[in-house]
Formats: sequence, structure tokens, C-alpha cells
Amino acid sequence: MQLATERLEQIEQFIKGRLHARVSELSRHFGVSEPTIRRDLHRLEEMGRVRREHGGASAVTLELQQAPVMHRISEQAEEKRRIGGATAQLVQDGETIFLGSGTTTLEVARQLYGKKGLTVITNALNIANQLADNEHITLIVTGGVLRHSESSMIGYIVEQSLKELRADKVIVSMRAISVEEGLTNSNPLETLTDRVIIGFAREVILVADHSKFGHASSGFVAPITAVHKIVTDDGTPAEIVQQLCELGITVIQA
Repeated sequence: MQLATERLEQIEQFIKGRLHARVSELSRHFGVSEPTIRRDLHRLEEMGRVRREHGGASAVTLELQQAPVMHRISEQAEEKRRIGGATAQLVQDGETIFLGSGTTTLEVARQLYGKKGLTVITNALNIANQLADNEHITLIVTGGVLRHSESSMIGYIVEQSLKELRADKVIVSMRAISVEEGLTNSNPLETLTDRVIIGFAREVILVADHSKFGHASSGFVAPITAVHKIVTDDGTPAEIVQQLCELGITVIQA
């Protein structure tokens, strides 16, 4: 029993040090079977010390409620500004794009001025407000259930609205991004909406600063290969960039 208790503590520390760990990784590291690791993770989750996820577990700090969108604007502000500018360059005059919610996509919206004949579809109220006075942009705002912390519309109404529309490009951000675990989110209703958004256009562009990579959350949205291009900053680790490129994903570091 003492050995099992010590292993639980060691597993918790291992996960905290990496923020996320897979069952197979833990099994190899601690020299016990994967079913044993799953039981250990179940016990740790019951104790509130880790959060079980698809294929593994994350440190509890990953699953604390995300700060409201307006409070996150100052985080990695310079990186987001550069990412927004690089992404705006990928948008051509006359295109129809979908802009998802988030502080990085808001930076994209801010740098769309000067584009001609653009149609922007969004489920984010802050992005709608940003673009509302731009007479060169046709703005379409989906309905839905307001998620107050994100200033975004989610749920069935958004999903039904997108069935009636089309776009050349989808530009989205994501809470957690992992080569192995894919695109993940923590809010169940938002996760379902994100799945529909990801499949909405021929080209999916993911915008994310370096802090979003190498993590996973509880709700699976899509595999990383659902993304065609990723615009990030130069702080994203080279090994992650290489893995993404090997999967055929274009990576732009602003």
C-alpha cells in the first residue's frame, strides 16, 4: 500500500512537471501496466489532484476556469499582434472568412482594415464590435447562447446557422494544442460548436501563441491534421514546428 501511495505522489509530480502525460508514457516511466496507471489516475482524479483526459491526464491547473477574454488581452500581447498581422496577410480581397472567438483572432480582426469586399462571419461579439464600423466588410454575426466569459455565441443555433453559409477560410484559436492529442477545449458546449466550425471551410487556419502548444484539455475537438496552416510566434519550440511540418501542416512563425 505504501508503494502504491508513493507511486501516486510520483505520478502527480510527473504530470505537474509536464502539465500533461499519456497513459503509455506513465506506464513506461513507472514500469507498471497501463491498466494500473489508469486506476492510479482514477484515484488521483477522485482526490482532485489531476484531471483525466483523452489518453492520459493533465495537471489540475490546466483545468482551472480560463480567465475572461478581456482579462487575457494583455497576455502575450506582442506575439498576438504579430500573429494577427501575419494572418491578415493570408486573407485576400473578396473572400469570405469565419473568425472564431479569442484574443488572438481579435488581433486578426483589428488588422483586416484595408481589405476590400470582405465578408466576415463570426460568433464573437467583441470581433463583431471591432468590425462594425468598417464599411468595406460585410459582417455576419451568428446567433447562439452567449458564453459571457468569452463574449462568444455557442450551441445549436450557431451550428445551424453555419449550415446555411459558406466560407473560404476558417480562422480559429484553441485553448490547448498537441500534436498527439489534437485540438482540445474544456467547455462541452463550446467543444461541440468548435467541431462544426473546424469543418466549415476548405481551409482551416489556426492562430496560437507559443503558450498554447504541448497541452491538452478534456474536450476533443479535432485531430491536429484538421488544420491546414498554423500561425504562431517564434517562441513555439522547434521540435513542435518540425512535427507539424512533417504532418503536412504549413507553419508560419511571425
